[in-house]
Amino acid sequence: MATAGLLDQDQLSCPICLDLLNNPVTILCGHSYCMGCINGYWDQDEHVDVYSCPQCRQTFTPRPVLGRNTMLAEVVEKLKTGLQAASPAQCYAGPGDVACDVCTGRKLKAVKSCLECLSSYCKTDLILHEKLNRGKAHKLAEATGKLQGMICSHHAKLLEVYCRTDQQCICYQCVMDKHRGHETVSAAAERTEKQNQLQATKWTSQQRIQEREKELQDLRQAVESLKHSAQTAVEESEEIFTELISFIETRRSVVKELIREQEKAAVSRAGGLLARLEQEIAELRRRDAELEQLSHTDNHIDFLQCCQALIVPPVCEESPRITIDPDTSFGFMRTAVSDLKVKLQDLCKRELVQISKTVKCVNITKIPELRTFFEDVKGIQIAQPRTRAEFLQYSCQLSLEPNTAYNKLHLTKGNRVTLGTVVQSYPDHPERFETFLQK
Repeated sequence: MATAGLLDQDQLSCPICLDLLNNPVTILCGHSYCMGCINGYWDQDEHVDVYSCPQCRQTFTPRPVLGRNTMLAEVVEKLKTGLQAASPAQCYAGPGDVACDVCTGRKLKAVKSCLECLSSYCKTDLILHEKLNRGKAHKLAEATGKLQGMICSHHAKLLEVYCRTDQQCICYQCVMDKHRGHETVSAAAERTEKQNQLQATKWTSQQRIQEREKELQDLRQAVESLKHSAQTAVEESEEIFTELISFIETRRSVVKELIREQEKAAVSRAGGLLARLEQEIAELRRRDAELEQLSHTDNHIDFLQCCQALIVPPVCEESPRITIDPDTSFGFMRTAVSDLKVKLQDLCKRELVQISKTVKCVNITKIPELRTFFEDVKGIQIAQPRTRAEFLQYSCQLSLEPNTAYNKLHLTKGNRVTLGTVVQSYPDHPERFETFLQK
């Protein structure tokens, strides 16, 4: 039911936008509008030089000059202040709210629903309902727009019983009719049991969220570690390569590009996993919020009709676990480049001694020998083997050392080794590798 204050609000609403007047103006016929609304209406008027009132259709020529109605603006401002201080229960029903079934015109927001009358009431009409039904056992619940779903479609009775045999809500007449002999309990009793199942599902969901958040954090740390290691590797490779002569500059660029490509590929793969984890966590949070909201509803029927789908574990719980590689480092690259530096330095020392002796005893004619030296140094990187015959030139007989073998590497008498999952019973040795990556 609308109060006097609420009637004033209707009277002070713009007939065009239906909201409270904003910068109100009153035209010659006496009707008031928002200045923006009436100007917009007249701007779209099909009749040139003829303007009309949207309510009474009185026409004006030429277009009236509009002036702000100061007194009306003050009244609207006072009404806005009063509405802001009013009780939330006296607000109009908006999108998503349950409207009062008794209010006429613009309906107020309902605060309670009567399960006997199957109607929802605002605060004012609820008082009248209680007066009219004083002494009657009318059960009230939180305002809901699903009252029709609480009525038996066969007998038009209130659903108050749950049939465990058919897994559905029924009325008392259904118990004696279609569901005779079935296992039935009250909706409240079934709610209690389903509530326990809901709590178990909610706990599992929360545990899943914590696990996924931990994996997300570990994965992010691994990505940062990989980026840092990649950056360190690039800087160290730059420092090493700057000590070499200009003819190996091209190899420096190759190594740098390899690191960046590997970093990009690894981060790209991790990015997909990050996105999947964030999406899964968001879905789990949404589901957890639904579980939380459903667990606090007072409507048993709505609870029972919705909980079954939420109790079933989501598909995302079957997703594989993510294992972070403990070795997200480019340290092996640094070792390889350092070895190259040592080899080049040793070669330079040996050759430069010989070149120095040669230069002291010969004249400029020995320069071709110096050119041959630089070509030999280039050959270390440029003339790399590509065919089987070229690789066989560097082949040698390997001798495996049992004292250093990782405990999951299985050594055989035929000088063969295989990586398995069974831990071998090797004796302790200070030189034994603790991981299978033996760099």
